[in-house]
Amino acid sequence: MGCQPVAVSPQLVNDIRTQFAAHVADSDTRGSSTVTGVEGWFFFAPELRHVSAGRFWGDRAQTVTRARRPDAADPLPAILDFHRQLAAVNVELLLVPVPPKSIIFPDKVGLGEPTIPIPVPRLDPDHAAFYKLLREQSIEVLDLTDRFLNDRFHPEDPLYCRQDTHWSGAGCVVAAQRIAETIRGRPWYAELEKTRYRSRWLSTTITGDLVRDLKTPVAREELRLRIVVPDSDSGIGIATVNDDSPIVVLGDSHALVFHAGGDMHAVDSGLADQLALELGLPVDLIAVRGSGATAARVNLFRRAQENPHYWDNKRLVIWCFAAREFTEADGWRPVPIGP
Repeated sequence: MGCQPVAVSPQLVNDIRTQFAAHVADSDTRGSSTVTGVEGWFFFAPELRHVSAGRFWGDRAQTVTRARRPDAADPLPAILDFHRQLAAVNVELLLVPVPPKSIIFPDKVGLGEPTIPIPVPRLDPDHAAFYKLLREQSIEVLDLTDRFLNDRFHPEDPLYCRQDTHWSGAGCVVAAQRIAETIRGRPWYAELEKTRYRSRWLSTTITGDLVRDLKTPVAREELRLRIVVPDSDSGIGIATVNDDSPIVVLGDSHALVFHAGGDMHAVDSGLADQLALELGLPVDLIAVRGSGATAARVNLFRRAQENPHYWDNKRLVIWCFAAREFTEADGWRPVPIGP
């Protein structure tokens, strides 16, 4: 069922932050990064810490962020610098922060009091304010929060895994659909040669990263995934990822989950695969299991170092990372995009 976001009082926001901070303090005492919620839901303590921090840029950055160097605490200068460098080579930037799971499902964290209203209101005014600031600096930000609140119980699955820090297969699909909506209207996109992919939904089970190390074993979580394959009976066709694509997906593990296999649970059903299906063309994927803040941009720089013509045919960088990185990253350093 859908949930239309409603107005929220500042007092409720402050109460939620206080409750989240208490959960973080408890997890620190236990030496665990997992917060046990209700109804089989689990949450990531660093994410709750981020949400409880409030404003995280400008003069508050050094106070609330966990950056190793004070001069790399504020995310704003690094984002502005990245945008400027891309613009210099005629490449657009689309910033896509992944909304915190605890903002989309605060009623599953296990707060007791205060009671979360249903429909769930938006409880992250500082994210909204930061995205507004970025837009005022001509940076395009795709804020998925309202869409995710509306669609949080997708017909196939909730938009986040119950046992894992990442969005679910359904979350990948909704994110890709929304990203594709913003791209299809661009004139250069209409000129690109398109290909066809096929998809089908199937069920699988995972042991999420939030429950792997719990002392009490938890039953595996069942998920629905939309598998994307080439539109060919032989199974031979254009892959969903191609280094030559004009569209770069740059990110953290949210861009790898359900695509990279192994500890990322599955293949052919992650964000890159869903974007290829929605857009009708493969994407160039540069993603890391660590922080999407600086490490991902370092990998992008290395790719450009290897290929002096890397930027010649690029049109768009989709920078997708967990919103908690605004405070939980090791740092936000300026990184060159090429030699």
